[in-house]
Amino acid sequence: MYYQRTQNFSSRRQQNWSRNQNTVAFVSAIKLGPVTHTVLVALMITVLGLIYLTQATRATSYDYETQKIDSQIAELNTQKSDLQIENARLTALQAVKNSSVASTMVAPTSTNYVAQ
Repeated sequence: MYYQRTQNFSSRRQQNWSRNQNTVAFVSAIKLGPVTHTVLVALMITVLGLIYLTQATRATSYDYETQKIDSQIAELNTQKSDLQIENARLTALQAVKNSSVASTMVAPTSTNYVAQ
């Protein structure tokens, strides 16, 4: 039996390829001109700018909410201190009224005022 080769073998070394390199190159069928590239770059920059502005306004809205909450906290602290003062005043009056010294006191029968 006679065997005849139908394909020729060519080694990688003859084609000047190294290991782990692609032997096929992808060529795009779509060709873009310089104007199209410029428009695409401008569009990408615009989209990135809009994303940045969205993030910046979101941070600003958080700042306004924080300022509002801080003012509410300050107002509530003021109310708390006012209530503490009123509680101390009312508690002191009740303590004096219910004390043993106050229960032994009597109302004066007459009052005299000194004229200047």
